[in-house]
Amino acid sequence: MSVRELFDDPRFTISGLLFEAHSGLIAKLEPTWKAHGLSGLDLNALLRLSRSPGCRLRMSDLATQTELSTSGVTRLVDRLATAGLVERRLDPADRRSAYAVLTDAGIRRLEQVLPDYLAALEQWLTGQLTPAQLDGLITGLRVIRDATNPAATARSDGL
Repeated sequence: MSVRELFDDPRFTISGLLFEAHSGLIAKLEPTWKAHGLSGLDLNALLRLSRSPGCRLRMSDLATQTELSTSGVTRLVDRLATAGLVERRLDPADRRSAYAVLTDAGIRRLEQVLPDYLAALEQWLTGQLTPAQLDGLITGLRVIRDATNPAATARSDGL
């Protein structure tokens, strides 16, 4: 195989398009969370908590799902707790374990952010695709996610 054939490999095209689409999408979505005083990481954590049973996750699960270290998720939860958007609760069954729990104020903040965020997602992501393309994208991304990052869907036990 020649060097030119290697550079024409469609796997490069796929990975390049994925990176380019991700960075372009983040640039388009960023104003929606910034306008509400949040970072992208803040919004990601709040959304993950809101979509979890009881609006809570073990700190270790939140770290895994946000791809943060233990100290990184601690700083994130501390910042969100200072803002009143989450609180940390000890697990009554295991005092060594703690949950991050979405507060009523966190839910209200999401209610403020989500209309703008969803409109931007519609404009720059879902609205660009036909229903069949969207279904295919969701299916394909789940397959890739499950193969490369299965812990991203981890849920806290005992909820």
